[in-house]
Order: sequence, then C-alpha cells, then structure tokens
Amino acid sequence: MKHSEESRIRSTTVIGVLRDGKAALGSDGQMTLGNTVVKHSTRKIRSLYHGKLLAGFAGATADAITLLDRFEEKLEAYNGKLERAAVELARDWRTDKYLRRLEAMLAIVSSEKALIISGTGDVIEPEDGIVAIGSGSMYALAAARALMKHTGLHARDIVQESLKTAADICIYTNDHIVVEEV
Repeated sequence: MKHSEESRIRSTTVIGVLRDGKAALGSDGQMTLGNTVVKHSTRKIRSLYHGKLLAGFAGATADAITLLDRFEEKLEAYNGKLERAAVELARDWRTDKYLRRLEAMLAIVSSEKALIISGTGDVIEPEDGIVAIGSGSMYALAAARALMKHTGLHARDIVQESLKTAADICIYTNDHIVVEEV
C-alpha cells in the first residue's frame, strides 16, 4: 500500500563524496510529514562493518532501518565485501514479499566505493564518486560536482557545503547537518 501524498514522509538530503582516499557521507536532520516539520534533528547516517563503511538513508525511517539491518547482515555474511553485500540486499529487496514494500533508498560509501541501493533492485556506482539521495539530492549533487571540479576541498568539506546549498533551496532539507568520514 502506497502512502498518500499528504502522509508521505519526505525528509532528507543525503550526499556522499569520495576524494583523495577518503569518503564522507552527510545528511540534514529534517523529517516532515506532509507539509509539517515533525523533527529537526533526525540522524540518518550510520557507521557499518567495524567503522569501514558509512550508510545513509532516505525515505520512511522504519523501512530504512530495516534495510540497514539487513545490509549489515549481508556485510557480515560476505566478509565486508561492499559490492557483493549490496547486490544481495538489492536482490532480496526486489524479490522478498515483505522487503519489496519498503520505501527507502540507501547511500553507502567506503574509502574506495560509493553506491546507491534502491528497492527496484538497482545497485548504482556513480562514475564521479558522488552519491546523492532524497528530496534535496539533486541540489546537493550539483553543488558537489561543482566543488569537486573547481576546488581542492576535502571530501568532508564538499559534503558540508553541498548540504548547506540544498538546505537553502529544498523545503524538505534543513541545516542541522551531520557529516561523517572514513
């Protein structure tokens, strides 16, 4: 059952950047229900697999937490092999009756890879090492691409500035920003 437009939770900009052997992933903190802000400081970033990976989510929070838990199980089962765990999660997500109803997306970064995992079975590895999901993702992505191309900023700083840009434009993104780095 799909959520109605009024009750759909829109709450996120998550962006991750790979640069100079480092990965940073960040998000804003806003959670909205319909056209009302229900929380300003939701934490949407989680450290995984002994601190070697970072994951962020967009979509329904309970759904995303379920998927993150499943992803952690896959990482353990495949000895931390990010791509294999991601493909297995995407396969399960697409084929499992319970999981395929979950409405969320995941952005995952390690110091070498950046991936987006969707409920349609997609595992996407962007060519530029930038992952972005959520309602303000295209604003943050545009800012990150410009900063990568025209500055020498570190990954963490690019994520921070990209989220600030998205917060200035997207009504579903705020400036309560969390950035982590591996």
